[in-house]
Amino acid sequence: MEKIAIIGAGASGIMAAMVAKNKNNSIDLYEKNSSIAKKIRASGNGRCNITNRNITKYDYFGNNLDFLEYGLREFDFFKFEKLCNNMGLYLSVQDDGKVYPCSFESASVVKIFEEKLDEKGINISLKSEIIDITKQKDKFMLQKSDKSIKFYDKVLISTGSKAASKLGGNSFGEKIAKKFGHHLFPSYPSLVQLETKEREVIRLSGVKIWAKVTLHSKIDKDISILGDVLFTRYGLSGFAILDISPFVSKLLLENKEVILSIDMLPKFSVQMLQSILIKSCKNNPNSSFETILLGLLPQKVANNISFKLGFKSKKMKDLSLKDIKKSVYAIKDCRYSIKDTHGYEYAEVCGGGIDTLQIDPKSLESKLVKNLYFLGESLDIVGKRGGYNLAFAWMSGYLAGRGINPNKERD
Repeated sequence: MEKIAIIGAGASGIMAAMVAKNKNNSIDLYEKNSSIAKKIRASGNGRCNITNRNITKYDYFGNNLDFLEYGLREFDFFKFEKLCNNMGLYLSVQDDGKVYPCSFESASVVKIFEEKLDEKGINISLKSEIIDITKQKDKFMLQKSDKSIKFYDKVLISTGSKAASKLGGNSFGEKIAKKFGHHLFPSYPSLVQLETKEREVIRLSGVKIWAKVTLHSKIDKDISILGDVLFTRYGLSGFAILDISPFVSKLLLENKEVILSIDMLPKFSVQMLQSILIKSCKNNPNSSFETILLGLLPQKVANNISFKLGFKSKKMKDLSLKDIKKSVYAIKDCRYSIKDTHGYEYAEVCGGGIDTLQIDPKSLESKLVKNLYFLGESLDIVGKRGGYNLAFAWMSGYLAGRGINPNKERD
């Protein structure tokens, strides 16, 4: 009987185990946490953004996006949906393409997968950390943290990345890949908050606004994203910041200067906002500049802009046209220098990793080491926010499981 080890019981490891299991093999699924699927449990703030309905290779970042083409054809949304429905897990597709379980509860998703793993006879070893892998002839020797040794015919590594370490991710996959001769691209935090050089964010801490965030680049074209921006004591957070963070992280990795511009009133053009303020000068000449801004922006933001411009003591009748234009610029193009991301611990995912040119895109098997497979986030593929990273995890797990068990009937 063929012995298979899967290291890491996240989405890719679970899927690989379910697809690979047959009567001619035994599968040990190792998880260093006390429960499986911690990242699935956290997805979508507990509502489980399980995948996305609309996926192309351009929803991902990596040095070889062609690697995704086979998997996107072989395991598209409809294939995933059918697999889920066959388990009794039904999905709710949102207008923006995000997909959730009908229960909108991650715990229910994990429970269903736990029962299916048990039904298939997959051995789950919780609180079991594999710390090293070596190969002796055609067998893999796995060493656990308790120094015990086990031998396997095939090994799949699905341990994620060092992003969100509190959920169990680590760089074990990259460590083993490097040991066996694989090329690695430098890693970087993705879908992560950003730290600013400007300390004024402390005055704005806790404020959330709908804004347009633009990354200014001296090399490529500017990138703009609309969404929530949350000011924090260290810098910037919110969905718009998470969405733009992959581009920022890569520039920081290259030691490039990063400037973000925040348009705090994207619904108004420069001309419209200028007209509003000029009209306020005529209609409310004795109102303070800060009070007028309160009709447009949160109090902390209005206070900060007034302070920065030196207009706190000015009334609207005291403002010149030049002052009005300066205030419009301060609102529509508020610039921050990004000194760093908020780090791997707070990142949802991680970019960089194992070079996919050295991985078989049809089976996820290493091209350098027979019967060794790398799945999910350890590879140089990282997706946008919105279910794309879980989608890649399911897809890579499916392909690896089928690669291990190539004779399994295809749907």
